Amino acid sequence: MNTVGIKDVASRAGVSIATVSNVINRPEKVAPATRERVEEAIGVLGYVPNPAARQLSGSRGSIVGLVVFDVRNPFLTDLARGAEDFLHTTGQTVTLCNTDVLPDKEERYLRQLAQHNAVGVLITPADLNRAWLDGLRDRGLRVVLLHNSDAYPDVCSVAVDDVAGADAAVTHLLARGHERIAFVTGPAHMRQSQDRLAGSRQALARAGRPAETLEVVEVSAFTVDQGRRAGEQLLTAGERVSAVFCANDLLALGLMQTAFRAGLRVPRDLAIVGYDDIHSAATAGVPLTSVHVGGYDLGQAAARLLLDEDGPGHVHQRLVFPPRLVERSST
Repeated sequence: MNTVGIKDVASRAGVSIATVSNVINRPEKVAPATRERVEEAIGVLGYVPNPAARQLSGSRGSIVGLVVFDVRNPFLTDLARGAEDFLHTTGQTVTLCNTDVLPDKEERYLRQLAQHNAVGVLITPADLNRAWLDGLRDRGLRVVLLHNSDAYPDVCSVAVDDVAGADAAVTHLLARGHERIAFVTGPAHMRQSQDRLAGSRQALARAGRPAETLEVVEVSAFTVDQGRRAGEQLLTAGERVSAVFCANDLLALGLMQTAFRAGLRVPRDLAIVGYDDIHSAATAGVPLTSVHVGGYDLGQAAARLLLDEDGPGHVHQRLVFPPRLVERSST
């Protein structure tokens, strides 16, 4: 059990106990430089506030944190509903936290969840690494990663085989005779972006096409607005592509809007494939071909794994769900 106390943190940071308490409970009341000094002391010493310390001794609350990059994304909304429906039946309450892929924002949420004696977290990490994972456990938080990584066999994870899903999408476009294909994706450091790019290139390689024939457009977020911006970039290029695979449906719907405004016909002038198969994919102006990933089922599976950790003989599992292509009018 962690024996570091609030006095130790105050001494190391050169502040009063009251200031440390404010940093933990009311950080907005503390000057940024002082807050940073206290947070550094907390991290170095491995201090866990009292509620989380009680959790380490076996007294758990009923809160489960769902920590994701943007719940406005309908796939993550489905995932949240799946987790919430399962946890409700076991008497647990879900607390939703949006990180916007910002490590500092994520850290604040995780600290607060530990302080409030949370059972654990279901999380899409902003930056997954061993030190980060060990830090969660030091706080007494169980964790299930919503992330496709085989580098951490000592933690449960739930994800979709994004390489296979992207491969299916691009193979579908190649089978329809498209020679110039673009891939529109979100931030390159995110695992979803990396795997979906790898799957796209895998499909090209199997068809004997050089990887360079795939035009990659990276945008700052998986949103409709960023899909519109990607569409503007692609439609003003010198040599226009005939098909676009987007790393999620929101990007695809935004791109489709831009294509319509430019007077293009989908799919005759431009074929479009999305990813996630959100509800609005089927009801778009031109129903969108998309890779179905089953967010609700992922959420239920993740919640079940989290609560199973205290059970006898628990074995950490890495669940990877197979995607499937749903063909509609956009291709």
